[in-house]
Amino acid sequence: MSFDPSKVDFDKGGGLVPAIVQDAATLQVLMLAYMDRAALDETLQSGEATFFSRSRGGRWRKGETSGHRIKVRSMSLDCDGDTLLLRAEPHGPACHLGNETCFGTELTRGIGQLGALERTIAERATASPEESWTAKLIARGPKRIAQKVGEEGVETALAGAVGDSQELCNEAADLLYHLGVLLHARGASFEDVMQVLAGREKKL
Repeated sequence: MSFDPSKVDFDKGGGLVPAIVQDAATLQVLMLAYMDRAALDETLQSGEATFFSRSRGGRWRKGETSGHRIKVRSMSLDCDGDTLLLRAEPHGPACHLGNETCFGTELTRGIGQLGALERTIAERATASPEESWTAKLIARGPKRIAQKVGEEGVETALAGAVGDSQELCNEAADLLYHLGVLLHARGASFEDVMQVLAGREKKL
């Protein structure tokens, strides 16, 4: 992880800076905590989110008691140099109440649901094919999955041409799911697709 800790302004907050943790896949804000320089250094060294607890008066690595650790994928600094944004991969609920996020129980919405879908596909891929349609598809191989993507693409096109908007949305959801399974089976992701789209942005 490339990050220069010397650029962080710890003096402004009396030695502490807020650290916002965002799910790298779903873009959902998971929690807000604080870091001192030692916690930041430990995070950079270990790759796992470590904070300074104001109530305990010391450092703590997220999940050291619950096991719900947070793997940090990247870190950035705001324009004032006094707030950190951690893009991370949570291993379990971020909230001590058992919720996905510390900001309520609402599930990921919007484009972030593609990240949540991708995570679910990865989890189901290891299940028994008798128990999971995702696992069954993956066991049949990429060619069969690609065939399903083609079938769902045709059904989506037909719904767009002659169906109502709800039918179109239902078929599009099926298409996105099967596309997600195909990407997983081929070792790719929606994020890889988004990077391609970002490169084409000026041409769209």
